[in-house]
Amino acid sequence: MKTIKEKEEDIIEEFAAFDDWMDKYAYLIEIGNELPPMDERYKTDDNLIVGCQSRVWLHSEEKDGLLYFSADSDAIITKGIVALLIKVFSGEKPEDILNADLKFIETIGLNQHLSPTRSNGLLSMIKKIKIYALAFKVKS
Repeated sequence: MKTIKEKEEDIIEEFAAFDDWMDKYAYLIEIGNELPPMDERYKTDDNLIVGCQSRVWLHSEEKDGLLYFSADSDAIITKGIVALLIKVFSGEKPEDILNADLKFIETIGLNQHLSPTRSNGLLSMIKKIKIYALAFKVKS
């Protein structure tokens, strides 16, 4: 199984294949479209991410000491962003999630190519994932 760092390196390589940001956005949308459908029962206010302009739901479950995430959004770019985060964090130990530095976001230039509201949304998604990790770590 790949580490968070290795998953980040894969994403950096995938994005390096594209020269301009229109292609990168198209790829982000593609990643979002590949996200498995989220169970409707998890689309609750508790799972809505506060701080996102669009509606984003994020759900986490613990299995054998690892966290697994599911998500959905009503905005295609945002869905791609949350899918990218799930790609990195799903199937990881809570402490590894808490210690992740997420350099890939800066390396691929995502933070520079998002509107201020989407940047806030990205930070809110990361915060929610880390809160889940902290909650499961404390619980176990």
